Amino acid sequence: MKLSAYQAADKSEIQQLFSKTFADSEGQSEGELIGGLVLDLMTETDAKDIFGFVATENQKIIGGIFFTRLSFDAPAEAFLLSPVAVHTDHQGKKVGQQLINFGLAQLKKKGVQLVFTYGDPDFYARVGFEVISEDLAKAPLELTHPEGWLCQSLDGGEMGPLPGISRCVKAFDKPAYW
Repeated sequence: MKLSAYQAADKSEIQQLFSKTFADSEGQSEGELIGGLVLDLMTETDAKDIFGFVATENQKIIGGIFFTRLSFDAPAEAFLLSPVAVHTDHQGKKVGQQLINFGLAQLKKKGVQLVFTYGDPDFYARVGFEVISEDLAKAPLELTHPEGWLCQSLDGGEMGPLPGISRCVKAFDKPAYW
């Protein structure tokens, strides 16, 4: 398995991976929703505000992740990890964990201090994320499941409160994702 930054030429294959993976696990409408989100992220987000990584095997993309800028009133170099997809046939083989760890290492090299995500606390704990309160850092929109608001410090520092509001990239600025 090879881990690398995504290439613009692979947009269609990446969108299909996310659509199929989420349709397989959550139903067709969720697959369409997340597939649309991924396409929006890849086509509408400024290059400085997005990092995407893929796992390939035999020249086929089997996993993908995206990190997009999360801005706070307080100065902090922060990104949001979402979404994450691993092809159904490759789940349970730690592809997602390896891909996330690879992505986090790349962001750390670029000086990113904090990475947030919104998801399953048990899964993301395996790659160093911890549940945080919105008292520490407010999510960009109202959270349906506040227990899924997670963060990881990449600079080794203790995360202090980030006062004020946060802002996500345009593609995520929809209540359906939160």
